[in-house]
Amino acid sequence: MQSKDQTLDQVVESLSPLAVDWMDDTAAEAIAALTELPKKQTYARSDIEALLDEHFERGLLCCRLFLALSKDSMEAELTRILGKGGIGAKRFKSDRDAFLAALESLQVGEAMATTINYVPVWSDILVERLRSGRGSAIQGQRRGRGLEDFAEAMVKEVFGDTYETRCTFTGADNKTAKCDVAVPDRNRPRIVIEVKGYGATGSKMTDIIGDLDAIIDAMRRDTYLLFITDGMTWKNRLSDLKKIVDRQNQGKIARIYTTKMRDELLQDLKDLKTIIGL
Repeated sequence: MQSKDQTLDQVVESLSPLAVDWMDDTAAEAIAALTELPKKQTYARSDIEALLDEHFERGLLCCRLFLALSKDSMEAELTRILGKGGIGAKRFKSDRDAFLAALESLQVGEAMATTINYVPVWSDILVERLRSGRGSAIQGQRRGRGLEDFAEAMVKEVFGDTYETRCTFTGADNKTAKCDVAVPDRNRPRIVIEVKGYGATGSKMTDIIGDLDAIIDAMRRDTYLLFITDGMTWKNRLSDLKKIVDRQNQGKIARIYTTKMRDELLQDLKDLKTIIGL
Protein backbone atom coordinates (compact mmCIF):
# COMPACT_ATOMS: atom_id res chain seq x y z
CA MET A 1 0.00 0.00 0.00
CA GLN A 2 1.30 3.40 -0.95
CA SER A 3 2.14 5.67 1.96
CA LYS A 4 0.18 8.86 1.53
CA ASP A 5 -1.02 11.54 3.91
CA GLN A 6 -4.75 12.16 3.94
CA THR A 7 -6.49 15.46 4.58
CA LEU A 8 -9.62 16.10 6.58
CA ASP A 9 -11.41 17.43 3.49
CA GLN A 10 -10.64 14.26 1.57
CA VAL A 11 -12.08 12.07 4.28
CA VAL A 12 -15.15 14.28 4.73
CA GLU A 13 -15.84 14.28 1.01
CA SER A 14 -15.76 10.49 0.95
CA LEU A 15 -18.30 10.10 3.72
CA SER A 16 -21.71 8.58 3.03
CA PRO A 17 -24.72 7.68 5.19
CA LEU A 18 -24.63 4.35 6.97
CA ALA A 19 -27.83 2.74 5.75
CA VAL A 20 -29.17 0.17 8.19
CA ASP A 21 -32.44 -1.69 8.43
CA TRP A 22 -34.20 -0.71 11.64
CA MET A 23 -36.46 -3.76 11.71
CA ASP A 24 -35.32 -6.90 13.51
CA ASP A 25 -37.25 -10.12 14.17
CA THR A 26 -38.84 -8.72 17.33
CA ALA A 27 -40.12 -5.65 15.49
CA ALA A 28 -41.43 -7.75 12.62
CA GLU A 29 -43.25 -10.10 15.01
CA ALA A 30 -44.75 -7.17 16.93
CA ILE A 31 -46.03 -5.60 13.71
CA ALA A 32 -47.54 -8.90 12.63
CA ALA A 33 -49.30 -9.25 15.99
CA LEU A 34 -50.62 -5.69 15.83
CA THR A 35 -52.02 -6.10 12.33
CA GLU A 36 -53.97 -9.15 13.48
CA LEU A 37 -55.80 -7.24 16.21
CA PRO A 38 -59.52 -6.90 15.49
CA LYS A 39 -60.82 -3.38 15.03
CA LYS A 40 -63.32 -2.50 17.78
CA GLN A 41 -64.64 0.64 19.38
CA THR A 42 -63.49 -0.42 22.83
CA TYR A 43 -60.92 -2.85 24.22
CA ALA A 44 -61.26 -4.64 27.53
CA ARG A 45 -58.98 -6.45 29.95
CA SER A 46 -59.49 -9.66 27.97
CA ASP A 47 -57.93 -8.03 24.89
CA ILE A 48 -54.84 -7.02 26.84
CA GLU A 49 -54.70 -10.47 28.41
CA ALA A 50 -54.83 -12.12 24.99
CA LEU A 51 -51.83 -10.08 23.82
CA LEU A 52 -49.76 -11.19 26.81
CA ASP A 53 -50.92 -14.80 26.72
CA GLU A 54 -49.92 -15.25 23.10
CA HIS A 55 -46.36 -14.06 23.77
CA PHE A 56 -45.64 -12.08 26.92
CA GLU A 57 -42.59 -10.03 25.84
CA ARG A 58 -44.11 -9.22 22.46
CA GLY A 59 -47.46 -8.41 24.04
CA LEU A 60 -45.86 -6.06 26.55
CA LEU A 61 -43.98 -4.39 23.71
CA CYS A 62 -47.30 -3.84 21.92
CA CYS A 63 -48.76 -2.28 25.09
CA ARG A 64 -45.74 -0.02 25.24
CA LEU A 65 -46.25 1.04 21.66
CA PHE A 66 -49.90 1.90 22.29
CA LEU A 67 -48.87 4.03 25.29
CA ALA A 68 -45.90 5.58 23.44
CA LEU A 69 -43.61 4.79 26.38
CA SER A 70 -39.93 3.89 26.28
CA LYS A 71 -38.84 0.56 27.74
CA ASP A 72 -37.38 2.29 30.83
CA SER A 73 -40.50 4.40 31.35
CA MET A 74 -42.80 1.39 31.02
CA GLU A 75 -40.75 -0.62 33.50
CA ALA A 76 -40.73 2.30 35.93
CA GLU A 77 -44.51 2.70 35.72
CA LEU A 78 -45.20 -0.99 36.25
CA THR A 79 -42.75 -1.14 39.14
CA ARG A 80 -44.39 1.91 40.71
CA ILE A 81 -47.84 0.29 40.53
CA LEU A 82 -46.94 -3.34 41.25
CA GLY A 83 -44.16 -2.78 43.75
CA LYS A 84 -41.53 -5.41 44.45
CA GLY A 85 -41.67 -8.80 42.80
CA GLY A 86 -40.61 -8.07 39.24
CA ILE A 87 -42.57 -7.13 36.13
CA GLY A 88 -41.76 -10.04 33.83
CA ALA A 89 -43.55 -13.14 32.64
CA LYS A 90 -43.21 -14.88 36.01
CA ARG A 91 -44.96 -12.00 37.76
CA PHE A 92 -47.71 -12.03 35.15
CA LYS A 93 -48.31 -15.75 35.63
CA SER A 94 -48.25 -15.62 39.43
CA ASP A 95 -50.20 -12.38 39.86
CA ARG A 96 -52.27 -12.10 36.70
CA ASP A 97 -55.10 -9.94 38.04
CA ALA A 98 -52.77 -7.36 39.58
CA PHE A 99 -50.65 -7.22 36.43
CA LEU A 100 -53.65 -6.68 34.17
CA ALA A 101 -55.06 -4.12 36.59
CA ALA A 102 -51.77 -2.24 36.40
CA LEU A 103 -51.97 -2.10 32.62
CA GLU A 104 -55.58 -1.00 32.84
CA SER A 105 -54.60 1.81 35.21
CA LEU A 106 -52.14 2.97 32.54
CA GLN A 107 -55.14 3.07 30.17
CA VAL A 108 -53.80 0.54 27.67
CA GLY A 109 -57.35 -0.32 26.53
CA GLU A 110 -58.18 3.32 25.83
CA ALA A 111 -54.88 3.77 24.00
CA MET A 112 -55.65 0.71 21.85
CA ALA A 113 -59.07 2.08 20.90
CA THR A 114 -57.71 5.53 20.09
CA THR A 115 -54.83 4.21 18.01
CA ILE A 116 -56.62 1.44 16.13
CA ASN A 117 -59.60 3.61 15.22
CA TYR A 118 -57.52 6.61 14.21
CA VAL A 119 -57.73 7.59 10.53
CA PRO A 120 -54.22 8.65 9.47
CA VAL A 121 -53.19 11.32 6.98
CA TRP A 122 -49.89 11.61 5.12
CA SER A 123 -48.48 14.23 7.50
CA ASP A 124 -48.69 11.74 10.39
CA ILE A 125 -45.66 9.97 8.94
CA LEU A 126 -43.56 13.12 9.15
CA VAL A 127 -44.93 14.04 12.57
CA GLU A 128 -43.96 10.61 13.89
CA ARG A 129 -40.47 10.94 12.44
CA LEU A 130 -40.16 14.30 14.13
CA ARG A 131 -41.49 12.97 17.44
CA SER A 132 -39.24 9.92 17.56
CA GLY A 133 -36.16 11.87 16.51
CA ARG A 134 -36.02 15.52 17.49
CA GLY A 135 -39.01 15.22 19.82
CA SER A 136 -37.41 12.50 21.92
CA ALA A 137 -34.23 14.56 22.25
CA ILE A 138 -36.18 17.68 23.20
CA GLN A 139 -38.11 15.80 25.89
CA GLY A 140 -34.87 14.61 27.42
CA GLN A 141 -33.32 18.07 27.26
CA ARG A 142 -36.35 19.67 28.87
CA ARG A 143 -36.43 17.13 31.69
CA GLY A 144 -32.76 17.76 32.33
CA ARG A 145 -33.05 21.52 32.08
CA GLY A 146 -36.04 21.51 34.42
CA LEU A 147 -33.93 19.85 37.11
CA GLU A 148 -31.11 22.31 36.50
CA ASP A 149 -33.56 25.21 36.86
CA PHE A 150 -34.76 23.72 40.14
CA ALA A 151 -31.20 23.60 41.46
CA GLU A 152 -30.37 27.11 40.30
CA ALA A 153 -33.52 28.54 41.91
CA MET A 154 -32.46 27.09 45.28
CA VAL A 155 -28.93 28.46 44.94
CA LYS A 156 -30.16 31.89 43.87
CA GLU A 157 -32.52 32.08 46.84
CA VAL A 158 -29.63 31.57 49.25
CA PHE A 159 -26.61 33.09 47.49
CA GLY A 160 -28.17 35.74 45.25
CA ASP A 161 -25.98 36.12 42.17
CA THR A 162 -22.83 34.74 43.78
CA TYR A 163 -22.56 31.61 41.65
CA GLU A 164 -21.83 30.39 38.11
CA THR A 165 -23.70 27.78 36.10
CA ARG A 166 -22.65 25.17 33.57
CA CYS A 167 -18.96 25.91 33.86
CA THR A 168 -15.54 24.27 34.22
CA PHE A 169 -14.14 24.85 37.69
CA THR A 170 -10.55 24.77 38.90
CA GLY A 171 -9.80 22.56 41.86
CA ALA A 172 -6.81 20.97 43.57
CA ASP A 173 -3.45 21.18 41.78
CA ASN A 174 -5.19 23.17 39.02
CA LYS A 175 -7.25 20.15 38.02
CA THR A 176 -10.47 21.02 36.22
CA ALA A 177 -13.89 19.44 35.80
CA LYS A 178 -17.29 20.46 34.51
CA CYS A 179 -20.19 21.12 36.85
CA ASP A 180 -23.68 22.58 36.73
CA VAL A 181 -23.27 25.12 39.55
CA ALA A 182 -20.18 26.54 41.25
CA VAL A 183 -20.41 28.75 44.36
CA PRO A 184 -19.11 31.45 44.55
CA ASP A 185 -17.41 31.01 41.15
CA ARG A 186 -15.48 28.60 38.96
CA ASN A 187 -12.00 29.74 40.07
CA ARG A 188 -12.09 28.45 43.64
CA PRO A 189 -15.54 27.02 44.36
CA ARG A 190 -16.51 26.06 47.89
CA ILE A 191 -19.71 24.37 46.71
CA VAL A 192 -20.03 22.36 43.50
CA ILE A 193 -23.42 21.08 42.39
CA GLU A 194 -23.94 18.40 39.77
CA VAL A 195 -27.43 17.81 38.37
CA LYS A 196 -28.36 14.59 36.57
CA GLY A 197 -31.86 13.38 35.86
CA TYR A 198 -31.49 9.74 34.88
CA GLY A 199 -33.24 9.18 31.58
CA ALA A 200 -33.47 12.93 31.08
CA THR A 201 -30.75 13.82 28.64
CA GLY A 202 -29.89 10.43 27.24
CA SER A 203 -26.75 10.21 29.39
CA LYS A 204 -25.54 6.69 29.97
CA MET A 205 -25.10 5.47 33.51
CA THR A 206 -21.34 5.30 33.01
CA ASP A 207 -21.41 8.97 31.96
CA ILE A 208 -23.27 10.02 35.12
CA ILE A 209 -20.89 8.18 37.43
CA GLY A 210 -17.91 9.24 35.34
CA ASP A 211 -18.88 12.93 35.58
CA LEU A 212 -19.22 12.65 39.35
CA ASP A 213 -15.86 10.92 39.67
CA ALA A 214 -14.22 13.61 37.56
CA ILE A 215 -15.55 16.27 39.94
CA ILE A 216 -14.47 14.25 43.01
CA ASP A 217 -10.98 13.86 41.58
CA ALA A 218 -10.61 17.55 40.74
CA MET A 219 -12.18 19.36 43.68
CA ARG A 220 -10.30 20.63 46.72
CA ARG A 221 -10.81 18.90 50.08
CA ASP A 222 -12.61 21.98 51.41
CA THR A 223 -15.21 21.86 48.63
CA TYR A 224 -18.71 20.48 49.17
CA LEU A 225 -20.16 18.38 46.34
CA LEU A 226 -23.95 18.23 46.19
CA PHE A 227 -25.65 15.86 43.75
CA ILE A 228 -29.23 16.54 42.62
CA THR A 229 -31.07 13.86 40.67
CA ASP A 230 -34.52 12.47 40.00
CA GLY A 231 -36.44 10.20 37.64
CA MET A 232 -38.44 7.02 38.12
CA THR A 233 -36.10 5.11 35.83
CA TRP A 234 -33.54 5.03 38.65
CA LYS A 235 -35.68 2.26 40.15
CA ASN A 236 -34.61 0.03 37.32
CA ARG A 237 -30.92 0.72 37.99
CA LEU A 238 -30.72 0.51 41.75
CA SER A 239 -27.31 -1.16 41.69
CA ASP A 240 -25.93 1.84 39.81
CA LEU A 241 -27.64 4.32 42.11
CA LYS A 242 -26.08 2.44 45.00
CA LYS A 243 -22.63 3.20 43.59
CA ILE A 244 -23.44 6.90 43.89
CA VAL A 245 -24.83 6.43 47.38
CA ASP A 246 -21.62 4.59 48.31
CA ARG A 247 -19.65 7.65 47.26
CA GLN A 248 -21.82 9.76 49.53
CA ASN A 249 -21.22 7.31 52.37
CA GLN A 250 -17.49 7.58 51.75
CA GLY A 251 -17.67 11.35 52.11
CA LYS A 252 -16.91 12.02 48.46
CA ILE A 253 -20.37 13.52 47.92
CA ALA A 254 -21.73 15.70 50.68
CA ARG A 255 -25.38 14.96 50.00
CA ILE A 256 -27.72 13.54 47.34
CA TYR A 257 -31.04 15.33 46.77
CA THR A 258 -34.21 14.89 44.74
CA THR A 259 -36.89 17.47 44.01
CA LYS A 260 -38.95 16.13 46.89
CA MET A 261 -36.06 17.10 49.19
CA ARG A 262 -36.42 20.78 48.35
CA ASP A 263 -36.68 21.94 51.97
CA GLU A 264 -33.63 19.91 53.00
CA LEU A 265 -31.60 21.27 50.10
CA LEU A 266 -32.59 24.83 50.92
CA GLN A 267 -31.67 24.46 54.60
CA ASP A 268 -28.36 22.76 53.79
CA LEU A 269 -27.46 25.58 51.42
CA LYS A 270 -28.21 28.11 54.16
CA ASP A 271 -26.04 26.14 56.59
CA LEU A 272 -23.20 25.94 54.05
CA LYS A 273 -23.43 29.67 53.45
CA THR A 274 -22.64 30.21 57.14
CA ILE A 275 -19.91 27.56 57.19
CA ILE A 276 -17.99 28.95 54.21
CA GLY A 277 -18.59 32.57 55.22
CA LEU A 278 -20.32 33.91 52.13
